Amino acid sequence: MGQAKPTEAKDKRARILLVDDHAVVRFGIAQLINREKDLVVCGEEEDASKALQAITQLKPDLVIADISLKDSSGLELMRNIQAQHPKLPVLVMSAHDESIYAEIAFRAGAQGYLMKEEAIEKTLTAIRRVLSGSIYVSEALGAKMLEHQIRGQTDATVPPLKTLTDRELEVLQLIGQWKGTRQIAEELHLSIKTIEYYREQLKEKLSLKNASELTQYATSWVERGTPR
Repeated sequence: MGQAKPTEAKDKRARILLVDDHAVVRFGIAQLINREKDLVVCGEEEDASKALQAITQLKPDLVIADISLKDSSGLELMRNIQAQHPKLPVLVMSAHDESIYAEIAFRAGAQGYLMKEEAIEKTLTAIRRVLSGSIYVSEALGAKMLEHQIRGQTDATVPPLKTLTDRELEVLQLIGQWKGTRQIAEELHLSIKTIEYYREQLKEKLSLKNASELTQYATSWVERGTPR
């Protein structure tokens, strides 16, 4: 009676797809993840369209994505993931201020929000928490969200950026990338008139006088990754 042939052990590590438009950032995160016995980076992409293709091909267990991507929006990527792969969790890792963007990211379909400046151990904690099916936010943001829920938040205490809709934030981001109205309209599949309307709304909500101030504000915001 012949011996049974040994079968290859199935890789039980959680597969993670990294989506960030900075190669150095992807490299650092990949190095951190690949040192863990239960985690592995299965792929890396820099924009939303390629990320969606990679999800179909690689079938990751988790996507880690930035909000600002090359020629695309991380928020739009999250909405598409939620629509096409509703069971796939997304952890946002971004330089954008969590007090402004976390709530927006959650509305777009994210399950966790992590600032890039967080310590290494927080990164691994966030990854494992989201993989387990839980929500991840920092302790500071969690406490602030709870306080707002208990006490409420008046319009006077809401930061201007937090009053913007998801679409207005996308337009602001694209303006900050020095894209004109026609370019933005084409990228978001909207009319030029609609983009012009959003530009007016942004100036009003952010108390900016003209297009020049709007461009300056948006550029500064995109470069720093945080609101002024």
